[in-house]
Amino acid sequence: MEKTEMITGSLSKIFVHYVSLNVLSMIGLSCYILADTVFVAGGVGNSGLAALNLVLPAYSFINGAGLMLGMGGATRYAVLRGEGRDTAADGVFTMTLAMGAALGCLLTLIGIFFTPALAGLLGAEGETLSLSVQYLRTILLFSCAFIVNNILVCFIRNDGSPQLSMAAMLAGSFSNIVLDYSFIFPMGLGMFGAALATGLAPVFSILVLSLHFLRRRNHFRPAACTPQRRIVREILTTGLPSFVTEFSSGVIILLFNFTILRLTGTTGVAAYGVISNIALIAVAVFTGIAQGIQPIVSVNYGAGRTGRVWRTYAAALLLGAVLGLLFLALGLLEADGIVGIFNWEGNVEMDRIASSGIHLYFLAFLFMGANIVTTSLFASINRPGPSFAVSILRGLAAVVIFLLILPPALGMDGVWLTIPAAELTTLFVSGILLYRAKGLKSEKIH
Repeated sequence: MEKTEMITGSLSKIFVHYVSLNVLSMIGLSCYILADTVFVAGGVGNSGLAALNLVLPAYSFINGAGLMLGMGGATRYAVLRGEGRDTAADGVFTMTLAMGAALGCLLTLIGIFFTPALAGLLGAEGETLSLSVQYLRTILLFSCAFIVNNILVCFIRNDGSPQLSMAAMLAGSFSNIVLDYSFIFPMGLGMFGAALATGLAPVFSILVLSLHFLRRRNHFRPAACTPQRRIVREILTTGLPSFVTEFSSGVIILLFNFTILRLTGTTGVAAYGVISNIALIAVAVFTGIAQGIQPIVSVNYGAGRTGRVWRTYAAALLLGAVLGLLFLALGLLEADGIVGIFNWEGNVEMDRIASSGIHLYFLAFLFMGANIVTTSLFASINRPGPSFAVSILRGLAAVVIFLLILPPALGMDGVWLTIPAAELTTLFVSGILLYRAKGLKSEKIH
């Protein structure tokens, strides 16, 4: 879709086109870990499920780093193209790709030399330690693939090919599901097989994304440029909210794991693994909405069409609210059925803890969509400050505060209510920041 159509075409048609494709793409991305969870529960058992949940923060960091560079670089790229500065946009792509490759190599080295120590820091011990090391080392060795894939997905989506981005993410997801089953059951590779399937998924996705270049549909390309601190800073600050949104979920999983270990032990961690992985699907849907509106908002903002910016944002809020209600209804009505998908061992205690948790935790979905969409709005209109504030509040600060207050007073119910309380608090702060931004005007990037 050309930028002129993005600025002057039917907004409802463009909204449905971009948001639907990005929601499907993000659901595909979330299935990387969800497939691991289902198959690990069946092939390794609850100890494997607990180990997987303990190392999820590392995966969240890798994926968050890729999203930070991808969303940051692609947002700057879209705004620059909206202003007609295509040469500068090519420079942003080149520097983003170089930063991603450098970070991926660093994480690969960490995977080679420091995996056991890192798994221990994440809380793994005893039987879960060896299982965690197998999974973590393999994932870290594929760091470059994860990061480069996220960068290309974001840039190609902003280059008018959201269909290809969606196809790539779904190809990666489906390959992960097939390989998960093959590696864990027929081949008996256990945790290593689950990690290998997840690591190969972005490789398949990149192969699909390469069609954008082979068909010569790309408007961006690597260009000779000198690294500039200002551009690096702009990419990182613009993409930082995306990193905070993704990585903070990993940090929160880590904090929840430590809290739950004290309250209910490994069984509680396995139960939380079920809830956190189901929540990944809801977060993926809301993130898909947020990423779907990003090109629309950025290009129209760069062109000075702020009315279309606000209409796009309002539509995203409404969609997020409706889907949030549907997720909550599903949790209230089908909690036992959801837990049964993962509880292959028939552990009664895990079933009780997880089902009770779903009823309370899913309240967060009423507010989560609005917060994630608002974060994307601020980032897309060159307001990294408010975007970061919303991200850090909902993703870390408010969660830590409520995690310190609620579990000591309410036990496991307090654990499950922590996220809903944090999202509701963030919603009030988002409203204040939005009120202050009502008179936004397009600002040129120098």
